[in-house]
Amino acid sequence: TDVIVLAGVAETAAGSIAMGLGGFLAGKTEQDHYNSELKREYWEVDHLPEKEKDEVREFFEHLGLSREVQDKAVDEMTKDKDRWVSFMMKHELGLDKPDPKRAGRSAFNIGLSYVVGGFVPLSPYFFISDSVEALKISVIITLICLFVFGFFKSKITGVNPWTGGLKVMMIGALAAGAAFAIAKLIEG
Repeated sequence: TDVIVLAGVAETAAGSIAMGLGGFLAGKTEQDHYNSELKREYWEVDHLPEKEKDEVREFFEHLGLSREVQDKAVDEMTKDKDRWVSFMMKHELGLDKPDPKRAGRSAFNIGLSYVVGGFVPLSPYFFISDSVEALKISVIITLICLFVFGFFKSKITGVNPWTGGLKVMMIGALAAGAAFAIAKLIEG
């Protein structure tokens, strides 16, 4: 049991750090992508203004506005370069300005979630010295937690919560079974 607890804590710590860093890098990549596109859009407005005006006009044309209203809207939109670029970022590229604190929050949330999720199946081993008995309780607790998570996730997303709970529980059980089988293959 001591070896299981030690290995479980080590894996949970390493996994939470790796997953948290992954979340941080994803958030930073989103910011970098936005900033790169913003720079390019400013360059296009400065160096290719007629082409950019045509793209704005095309947007208003798709809304069904008359040519006269399109021309007025384009003139109004392109008076202020910052507003123009912001409009292009949103409506041409479909990009909203990312929250600069998102990367840090994402890293923290993912890392903490990994720790909490890692301690759910590990918790019985802290209190039960017989590793086989702890494994049985760990499986039961983990399946219950997976079902509860799937139930409420599905309820929030408008899916049948009982079906969603069962799906998440079954996927978790299959993943754990596969991991257990791989460990047995390596051991044997």
